[in-house]
Amino acid sequence: MYSIRFSRCLGMAMIPMAVLSTMANLLLLFPSLTHRYLAESHITPEAVWCTGIWLSGFVVLVAARGFASRYTKDGCCLFRADMLCRVAYSCVAVCATGFCFLLNMKGLINGPLCLHNTTEGLEWGRPLKHQNIGGVNYLFEPERWASACDEPQGVVMWNIVLFSTIMSTSGLQALICTVQIIHAILATFFGPGFCKNQVVPA
Repeated sequence: MYSIRFSRCLGMAMIPMAVLSTMANLLLLFPSLTHRYLAESHITPEAVWCTGIWLSGFVVLVAARGFASRYTKDGCCLFRADMLCRVAYSCVAVCATGFCFLLNMKGLINGPLCLHNTTEGLEWGRPLKHQNIGGVNYLFEPERWASACDEPQGVVMWNIVLFSTIMSTSGLQALICTVQIIHAILATFFGPGFCKNQVVPA
């Protein structure tokens, strides 16, 4: 029959990742663990968009609830309808986590918004943002991290760790949702007996 246990395990695995993504995005809003930079709008734009909260967090939790729900419908047609619904919200979750991954990758590559030295004095900006097409990104030059920003303290490493965390969780979530899509599609085509090689006629 359709493996309810497998589907529930997929759903349960996504819950801690959604919580981790949400916590990482919340921490991005409070560099140095203070609210001052958020109040003054000196936060990296990709962090302010909160994709780790509402895409890899909320949307994934809704999908995980569907994965973890018990199948209770009788009849082949109702079973296939339920599988198609699971495919639909799994596709939405894949799109959400993929979008979250891309936006946070952009935030990681462009570097943090911080107070840094310029020719005109201290200014807020993104000093590590990749400008030259043939240049090396700051991620491959760790010796620049400590001196790039005057304020907030340690914001470069803060952003690297938290953006990387959100990217990792959203990537794993997209992978799990893809597995769920394949699992549900197989169940849709072959019926509830496909896991035991018992093809149920339509």
